[in-house]
Amino acid sequence: MLTLLNLLKDGRFHSGQALGVALGISRSAVWKQLQHLEAELGLTIHKVRGRGYQLADPLTLLDAEKIAVSTPGWPISIFDSIDSTNAEALRAVDRGQTAPFLVLAERQVSGRGRRGRKWASPFAENLYYSLVLRIDGGMRRLEGLSLVVGLAVMQALRKAGVPDAGLKWPNDVLVGDKKIAGILLELVGDPADVCHVVLGIGINVNMQATDEVDQRWTSVRLESGRICDRNVLAAELNSQLRAYLQRHESEGFSGLQAEWEANHLWQGRPVSLIAGVNQIEGVVQGIDNQGALRLKVNGVEKVFSGGELSLRLRDDS
Repeated sequence: MLTLLNLLKDGRFHSGQALGVALGISRSAVWKQLQHLEAELGLTIHKVRGRGYQLADPLTLLDAEKIAVSTPGWPISIFDSIDSTNAEALRAVDRGQTAPFLVLAERQVSGRGRRGRKWASPFAENLYYSLVLRIDGGMRRLEGLSLVVGLAVMQALRKAGVPDAGLKWPNDVLVGDKKIAGILLELVGDPADVCHVVLGIGINVNMQATDEVDQRWTSVRLESGRICDRNVLAAELNSQLRAYLQRHESEGFSGLQAEWEANHLWQGRPVSLIAGVNQIEGVVQGIDNQGALRLKVNGVEKVFSGGELSLRLRDDS
């Protein structure tokens, strides 16, 4: 099927006869493969008598050589379809693969975000990206790390034509009130000694419609009005991550605190902080030098951190 997809990815019409000759199969076999492409990968293929078959949109598949141009020291594995890039990254750590390395996929069948939420992962439309790092030297190198990753994602999106991309504590990148990217960090090993951290990043790139998302969302294409080359975006993300990770290592999170606060879209906004069955009302004051949220609650500033917290704007904001 993917051989057929490579013939169609230019977005032009191809006759059934020409496709059959290229693949060495009959026209009826071509038709069956086209049906599989539509059903299996969710692609839309136009069929016009006398002209042939055409993808609704041209596809640019992920290319390790193009992505690696900015970070040649980060080996890249690209999968056509996988459960999730984070899951494969963790398996690679278990197999003993040397970090840093990257796992990307054209599609995830079990993509996930924070708190176990499903992450919509249509074929060849978005960026499903996991970078694995080895962490030596204890917890200090992990302080505020997810927020640092958010800065890198935000800057990559701005370079891609989304100038209004901004941050929401702790792990989202938004445009206005619409989510465009999410971050999921997973840790394996001993954080007090040697461990590995997987920086999982999902970016809505060329997606225009889906019924799998239960919140307001947008994409690079919807914001910029044009198809985005995912290889260019992934290479830029690599470059931004390398720069921000180097700053984080040398300065600690405190060196990036002011920049993060300056790009936090909910700074000064009334919010509800949800922790399990508990809900805390307050006004966002910012973050501390470890990346924890500072909230003014009943006139008193309090600090909150933890992976299971969720922040929402209050109805009266």
